[in-house]
Amino acid sequence: MVETDVKRPGRNEPCHCGSGKKYKLCCLVKDEEADRALREQQASAAEPAAPPEDTPPQHTPPPPRPQGQPWKRAAQTARGPRRITTPRKAG
Repeated sequence: MVETDVKRPGRNEPCHCGSGKKYKLCCLVKDEEADRALREQQASAAEPAAPPEDTPPQHTPPPPRPQGQPWKRAAQTARGPRRITTPRKAG
């Protein structure tokens, strides 16, 4: 992070420019944009540009998952799934 010599006021404190408004309504956006631009400038100066790669890395998809439920193979018949019924209550 970049440390500045001037301490910025809190969001709800009066603005340092003397407008009488709260800092969050007056200069907060301008100060944040200036800090972001400074950080981007320092980051671009610190990191050399990487050479472009000819081919992007290849992503191999995961193997396909097995379909169905192998533990329920007994419930499957030639006519389709077996219907499970419960007995009626007697009396």
